[in-house]
Amino acid sequence: MFDFKYYTPTKVVFGRNTESKVAELIKEFGGTKVLIHYGGGSVVRSGLLKRVTDTLDAAGISYVTLGGAVPNPHLGLVYEGIELVKKEKVDFLLAVGGGSAIDSAKAIGYGVANDGDVWDFYDYKRTADGCLPLGVILTIAATGSEMSDSSVITKEEGLVKRGYSSDFGRPRFAIMNPELTMTLPDYQTACGCTDIMMHTMERYFTNGGNMELTDALAEGLLKTVKKNAVILRDDPKNYDARAEVMWAGSLAHNGLTGCGNDGGDWMTHKLEHELGGLYDVAHGAGLAAIWGSWARYVYKDCLPRFKKFALNVMEVENKGTDEEIALRGIEAMEDFYRSINMPTNLRELGVKATEEDLVTMAHKCAVGVNGGKGSAKFLREEDMLAIFRASM
Repeated sequence: MFDFKYYTPTKVVFGRNTESKVAELIKEFGGTKVLIHYGGGSVVRSGLLKRVTDTLDAAGISYVTLGGAVPNPHLGLVYEGIELVKKEKVDFLLAVGGGSAIDSAKAIGYGVANDGDVWDFYDYKRTADGCLPLGVILTIAATGSEMSDSSVITKEEGLVKRGYSSDFGRPRFAIMNPELTMTLPDYQTACGCTDIMMHTMERYFTNGGNMELTDALAEGLLKTVKKNAVILRDDPKNYDARAEVMWAGSLAHNGLTGCGNDGGDWMTHKLEHELGGLYDVAHGAGLAAIWGSWARYVYKDCLPRFKKFALNVMEVENKGTDEEIALRGIEAMEDFYRSINMPTNLRELGVKATEEDLVTMAHKCAVGVNGGKGSAKFLREEDMLAIFRASM
């Protein structure tokens, strides 16, 4: 077990109709003029955006709006938001949506609070000294960005997708009403469940430090999401299942399921970032498509963890060698992905990558991790290329 710091300052307001609390929460955290940042038309069509603006109007809180956040959120919109916030003298950000809107809002907050080019943070050239305060009304359970210190942005030039983490970017509050997720397409719900599980799996498959209690929390979370993802496949309006998944999304990425370990592996995420940057695929689907190839490449170097995962999470039969049990666990996880209509390779994802594309992604991934990364198994560029090839 390693020493750790667990810091989760986000105030969570969870349950039905909690979006009605947005004005009082903004005031509680000192906001007087707000940028409402959201994605596509769903928050408009559902009436959520109007309910939010009506609430702010009634409370006398000024606001401006900026829509257009897309999956794999773009740096260009971040720049636009920075200029708008400065021009309008906004002092608080409100992201209404899922991880894309939240991540984009965090980047806007970094750009306003710090001099220079905000991309420098995502390009690992310097670190932020602050972030404009922000709150969240969550509409998609997936990224955990509503309680995490991380955000991911795609630079259109060169199709470079990078993440940046800082405690300054943690939201002041997160409003979480499971009913707001009920209009999601089934594919997005499944992608979200995949992303949630992967955030904990990245922390679980390590060779560096583990706590019995943390493992139990991680395994319980994974089993809960696995169970409720199938319920939502068959009954998308099930409130209790939506609530379980939404809360799991926050706990999976606020640091709880990594306490006492070395920080996690994260190479499945890093590999998927290159898929998302080049092909603009849904993040959760990209993770599912790459995970099995990653797992088979690294499991021998992290065999005790893969065996434990197979027995405690996937509940495979405790029979045969450790290696056989681990492989059955990997196969069971891929069967689960298929059961919720997630891909298990790039072909099923719809990606027709050339050898040149695979080489390019492996190289960009290696650059993005300063040559190598991984805890289950340390991966260098040649390993990344081998995994991309296997995922075809």
